[in-house]
Amino acid sequence: MAKIADRYFTVDPWTVSEAGFDPKHGRVAESIFSLANEYSGARGFFDEDYTGDSLISSYFNGVYEYGAEDPSIQYAGIQKRGHFMVNADNWLAMSLEIDGERLDLHQATVSDFTRQLDLRNGVLTRSFVWELADGRQVKLTFTRFISMVDASSAYQQVTLTPLNFSGSATLTSRVDFDTRHGADPDPHWEDVRDFNELTAFGILGKTRTSRKRVFTLAKVSFTGVTPTTSTPLDQTRVVGTAYELPLTANEPLTFTKQVTNIVEKDEAVANDAIWQRGLTTSADQADYAAALKTQTGYWDDFWAKNDIQIDGDVADQQGIRYCIFQMAQTYHGQDPTNNIGAKGLTGEAYGGLAFWDTETMCLPFYLFNDLKAAKNLVEFRYSTLDAAKRRAKMVDCEGASYPISTINGDESTSLWQHANTQLQPSTAVAYAIWHYAHLSDDTAFLNTHGIEMLVEISRFLYSRGAWNRKHEFSFYGVMGPDEFQVMTNHNAYTNYMALKTFEFTIETAQHLAKTDPATYADLVAKTGVSDEELANFQDASDHMVFLGDTNGMIEQQQGFYDLPHIDVDKIPVTDFPLYDHWSYDRLFRNDMIKQPDVLMFQFLYNQDFTARSKRLNYDYYTPRTIHESSLSPSIHSILAQELHKFDDAINFFGFATRMDLDNFNRNTRDGLHTTSIAAAWLNIVYGFGGLRSDGPELILNPGLPASWQGYQFRINYRGANIQVKVTAETVTLTATKPTTLTLYGKETTLQETPLNVALPAAWRAK
Repeated sequence: MAKIADRYFTVDPWTVSEAGFDPKHGRVAESIFSLANEYSGARGFFDEDYTGDSLISSYFNGVYEYGAEDPSIQYAGIQKRGHFMVNADNWLAMSLEIDGERLDLHQATVSDFTRQLDLRNGVLTRSFVWELADGRQVKLTFTRFISMVDASSAYQQVTLTPLNFSGSATLTSRVDFDTRHGADPDPHWEDVRDFNELTAFGILGKTRTSRKRVFTLAKVSFTGVTPTTSTPLDQTRVVGTAYELPLTANEPLTFTKQVTNIVEKDEAVANDAIWQRGLTTSADQADYAAALKTQTGYWDDFWAKNDIQIDGDVADQQGIRYCIFQMAQTYHGQDPTNNIGAKGLTGEAYGGLAFWDTETMCLPFYLFNDLKAAKNLVEFRYSTLDAAKRRAKMVDCEGASYPISTINGDESTSLWQHANTQLQPSTAVAYAIWHYAHLSDDTAFLNTHGIEMLVEISRFLYSRGAWNRKHEFSFYGVMGPDEFQVMTNHNAYTNYMALKTFEFTIETAQHLAKTDPATYADLVAKTGVSDEELANFQDASDHMVFLGDTNGMIEQQQGFYDLPHIDVDKIPVTDFPLYDHWSYDRLFRNDMIKQPDVLMFQFLYNQDFTARSKRLNYDYYTPRTIHESSLSPSIHSILAQELHKFDDAINFFGFATRMDLDNFNRNTRDGLHTTSIAAAWLNIVYGFGGLRSDGPELILNPGLPASWQGYQFRINYRGANIQVKVTAETVTLTATKPTTLTLYGKETTLQETPLNVALPAAWRAK
């Protein structure tokens, strides 16, 4: 594998730290130190003014803007106007001056700089000593956190201690809607209404095109000092106050800012109603100390239920805890109208858009940790079903075509080779419906929203596919997960996932018709599904083209074996990411694979394939895969562990789990790789834990990497909390209620009394 780590942050099991500030890693650190609570998020940019390279961004989930319509797009079926998660107000904004000298780490002299994210409570702390031009020194400590309990609340605290002088300072605190998104020269926000008082200031902003509104109210207080003067700001789209503060040598003073953020996505709600809701919410807001105590309690409870412990490798321990922490920050089912963007709430890359990764890579974390959140993720797709049906019509098809990228349910990608040829968003939604229903036994959902989506997705697939002259059904002119291959025929992933979608739709519809005729009649009335249409789906499934041979080897698509070969290990690390350094069409002229295609569906429907088939395909496709997608390393690690390729398994795991912490792809500066973060959890539980959830009952085959002494994790399954603990000699399993699963090929019932079994030698890496 050509990619190597760029390790910059201190390795510790519970914290991520930066000792000394290196501007070259500034934007990477901003991504790594991002805070969020699903409702809102802020990158780890400096609180105070900074003129160096920085992406000063805060975001609100589901708050987006429309891009300009592209008049050059003249062809039917191609999206002419996209949308993106817009950079919102900077509620942390402040400046600090002493005798006209302004704090700016791009120019100032500082020492003892440290920045630390504590994964145990979600608090970001930064401290340093600022030395002024005349030698006077001030110690500064900044802390911030976004409440995981009260979604609208966020907190900032700044402590100043003059070390060798007395005097005065001017601290200006702001809420700033005069922000820019990316390279856009103009702001995307209009100032609808604001007020500015000495200890509180608020502003209601509205996006220019989507008309989404955010109201931010800040309450400020001081400990250890009383401002001598306070001057409200008078700026466009900015509210705040400048405070003149007396300084006494070696006596600290603390500034505290409590922020309330109110999001309103419904244009019909009056501005006055939003304003009043914000004032009321702020009045009920807990103070800094109480909120921090509640925050710490939330994370204590979270880690007690969801922690994964690794004994023997601190870097891996830090990596997996960081990933779990970011998964909780990104999404925990707070709002069913939210989804998981490719960068979460940590950066502007991919426009904050959700992709099919949500259903294939992120969903399992919630299926086994928070079933309500998992259901909300699937329900999001139901809430956007009408948009998917409109999209199908745009591309001359029937049914529902889910978008390759979206926030509001509409397709946001204008690149036709992705938006019009990638069918995996639709099959991923079908897979998610199956996976959720399979693990939750939520028949009420499956028999209503679930089957309605399945019918519309199958209808789309049938209309998008075609019959050839041999009465074979297949998909032509498509792009599978390997996005380095365009306009292919008989893509194995597309065909297999469509086949499974047809089968599940038919099975669910027929079972519903038999067991609940009234509900099935409602489905027929709503969708128009008929026995003839179900028979068509069955015919397509029975005659689906699948390029697999009798040994189990599967050709990725028609003609893949004939493509020119490229040795991916000889690509210089300076060429990454390839999209930034290679011409676009150069990517398509060889057998280099961006991310797993055949291996991907062999992971999703793992029990459908023999060990021989998985080994043959792994050995062939792995050397051709460049892992230019964040989901790629973990899928390879999981399959490597299953195939007893233990060195591959641990190497890919380290890459996946620390993709952002060690900046493997050299693009962490643009935001975190949410898919890789989710896949890291998969890598432990499905990889080394050997979990498989695609059969009639759970399968566990725990193994142990050579570099670890042990590990343990928990999962929730059908009302039982299952704990798996692995050491060099023993696997110990418990369940809070009797639970039957397959352990090392043998049906086993787990109970509260620990079950101890010897770790088989075959699953212990040497």
